[in-house]
Amino acid sequence: MARLRTHLVLISLAATLSGCYIVPVRGPDGTVTYDHYPLPPVGVPVPMPVPAPGAVGVGQMPAVLTARLYPSNDQAAQSGIVSGTVTNMMTGKGRFQVNYMGEVLTGEATRVSNDDKRGVASAYSPKGMYMSCDYQMTTPYQGTGDCRFSNGATYTLHLGGN
Repeated sequence: MARLRTHLVLISLAATLSGCYIVPVRGPDGTVTYDHYPLPPVGVPVPMPVPAPGAVGVGQMPAVLTARLYPSNDQAAQSGIVSGTVTNMMTGKGRFQVNYMGEVLTGEATRVSNDDKRGVASAYSPKGMYMSCDYQMTTPYQGTGDCRFSNGATYTLHLGGN
C-alpha cells in the first residue's frame, strides 16, 4: 500500500510539473525561491522580442567584411594590395585583422560618437608594426577610408563588397 501511495505521489507530481519550467529567482534579500513558468499551449507561436525603434545591434548578427588596402604612396607600393577582415559586431564596434608584410596586425574598429557612419580602426602586431585607419561606412556592410602604417606606408581602404 505504501508503494502504491509513493507511485501515485510521484505520478501526480510529474503531471503537475509537466509543461512547466522551475526557475530559481533571487529575491532582494538574497534568498532563492523557485517559481514555475508554464509553457504555452502546443501550437501557439512563441513571440520574439521586438527591438526598440532605432536600437543598434539588437537582433543583428555580426558580419565579416573583407578589407582591401590599395597603395597610395611609394612606400605602400612596395607591398602591393593588402587584404584583411573586419568583423562588424553591429554595435558600433568591430574586430580588425590584416596581414602586412608577413606580420598579422590585430585590433579594433570603433564608430565615432554622434556619427553612425564614421569610424576609426587601429591594429598592432607582436613584432611592433602598427596602423591606424579613418573610415566612412555607406551601409553596415560597405565603406571606404584611409590607412597609415608605422613604416610610412599609406593605403586607400575598401570595406565589404565583393
